[in-house]
Amino acid sequence: MTVTLATRPRTRASLVVTPGVTAHRGASGWRPEHTLEAYRTAIRCGVDDIELDLVCTADGVLVARHENELSVTTDVATRPELAHRRTERLVDGTLATGWFAEDLTVAEIKTLTARERFPHLRPSSAAHDGQEGVPTLTEVLAMVEAESVRRGRGVGIMLELKHVEHARDRGLDYEGALLDTLRRHDLDHPRARVTVMSFEVEVLRRLAQRTRVQVVQLLDAATPSPPDVHLAGVPATYAAMTTPEGLARIEEYADGIGVAKALVLAPGPDGELGAPTPLVRDAHRRWLTVQVWTLRAENRFLPTDLRSSSDPSDEAAFGDLVAEAAAFLDAGVDGITTDHPEIVLEVLRSRA
Repeated sequence: MTVTLATRPRTRASLVVTPGVTAHRGASGWRPEHTLEAYRTAIRCGVDDIELDLVCTADGVLVARHENELSVTTDVATRPELAHRRTERLVDGTLATGWFAEDLTVAEIKTLTARERFPHLRPSSAAHDGQEGVPTLTEVLAMVEAESVRRGRGVGIMLELKHVEHARDRGLDYEGALLDTLRRHDLDHPRARVTVMSFEVEVLRRLAQRTRVQVVQLLDAATPSPPDVHLAGVPATYAAMTTPEGLARIEEYADGIGVAKALVLAPGPDGELGAPTPLVRDAHRRWLTVQVWTLRAENRFLPTDLRSSSDPSDEAAFGDLVAEAAAFLDAGVDGITTDHPEIVLEVLRSRA
């Protein structure tokens, strides 16, 4: 049975006083993702945290990109001097072709400029293509520190580690680079507004022994297993990790979970917004916080019953993100990760 918005009950309370709003790769609905201006735009909106993905360069520097293949969100494919670096590689079990961060030095990556991932959906963001480069983790931390001072409030940073075992297999000290950077900025302590996340398991187990910042295990609904499933001791599937038994194992090393939307509100048979699953309740029983991702305003990404149009040509138009955000808050999540933080923040303000 589909639960309508009109009859949807307020099902559970979150573990926190006020659920947090996290800007997904910055305010990536309005600026090319993982650029300093995307992060600054989100901070100006008033977000609690910014989220950035990290990949490792050939010389061991962490830079902000969602994946290690660079052609989707930079202009690397247009650079004749780097044409010979295009290659094919197995990454986390998937064959990929392109230009990979682990093959380029940070100096080479700093020559690239960022571009919009969804130019047909977000032309206003694509208008800013080529205006900014690829920031390092150090540059992002310095920017956040400056913005926090400027605005008189702390801004949290959620760091998602990508392709860790892949990088380790190539001899790159991903974790050492992360911890060294955090310690240089005096951010490796329990009071730091820093969270480390990954879809991989073993890196989080190792970091839980080496750092004092928050650790969050990410759980997907679209892929069956963690990228490091081949390593000993890793549960076979994400589905197994969402059970009470799986959550008990996560509690051994993590402070929370970050989950795909469908794991909290299971979609209905026609893709409409569905009813809550037991996941939030079960996680809270283990005192694990629940961060849900990723809420976006465009029709393409919304449940079918919250779209402003069923016409495929209107997939870039905004639908009812307000209702979707409210439904996840009613489900008791402790944080929402979104490309459009200004909309979700307004939902929280109206509820307060």
